[in-house]
Amino acid sequence: QVQLVESGGGLVQPGGSLRLSCAASGFIFSIYAMGWYRQAPGKQRELVAVITSGGSTNYSDSVKGRFTISRDNAKNTVYLQMNSLKPEDTAVYYCNAKLRARSYWGQGTQVTVSS
Repeated sequence: QVQLVESGGGLVQPGGSLRLSCAASGFIFSIYAMGWYRQAPGKQRELVAVITSGGSTNYSDSVKGRFTISRDNAKNTVYLQMNSLKPEDTAVYYCNAKLRARSYWGQGTQVTVSS
C-alpha cells in the first residue's frame, strides 16, 4: 500500500523558514521522481520543485533561490527547505511521486505565512 505522509507545515512569519518532510512507503522510492506541489485557495495546484531519481532538481521561478528540495533514499524521505518565506507562499503543500504513468499523492500539509 502506497503512502506519502507530509509533515512540517505550520504558521510562520514573513522571512521565516520551514522544512517540510514527506515519508514514503509501499513503492521503490529511489527510482521515482519526487516533487512538491502547492495549492492556494482559489488557485490551481502548481509545481514547486522536483528532484529526479538521479538527484537533478528543478524549481518554479517563484521559489528559485529560496527553496531547496532534497531526498534521502535510505530513509525514503524527500524534503523541502523553505527560506525567506512570503505571504504568497501560503498554500497546502503536497508531495508527489512519479514514475512514467504512475503518480502518487500525499494528503498535504498547510503552510501559512503571516505576521
